[in-house]
Amino acid sequence: MPIGALLVAGGQVVARAGNATVTRKDPTAHAEVLVLRKAARLLGNHRLVGSVLYVTLEPCIMCLGAMVQARIDRCVFGAPDPRVGAADLLNHPALRQGLNHRLTIDGPVLPESCAEVLQSFFRKRRRRDRPGKRPS
Repeated sequence: MPIGALLVAGGQVVARAGNATVTRKDPTAHAEVLVLRKAARLLGNHRLVGSVLYVTLEPCIMCLGAMVQARIDRCVFGAPDPRVGAADLLNHPALRQGLNHRLTIDGPVLPESCAEVLQSFFRKRRRRDRPGKRPS
């Protein structure tokens, strides 16, 4: 799936990753989680204070939790995810009071472009999975 993430710290790209749940057979191998893991290893700290994470699609609740734990400052996402996107959860009063770290979520940014990348991927996949069918 063409969901990518990159983490910027100190004005430099520190790490990039793409979704790998299927190839790794790991339900937690979302692009956001993988990029946080790589960045933490490279920077030698599980706290990624001052960093910004950019991702193609609105993060799910698991990825938001990982971002809070990593203490990133900001997440910028491209397209909204009406199915499992959870960016609005950070505005829930109970979470706002209980979280030990607050991050800024900005998005959607370039939603049409990001959505087209995702839709194109799935159109091609459907054609590949149904070789005898003509695309509509």
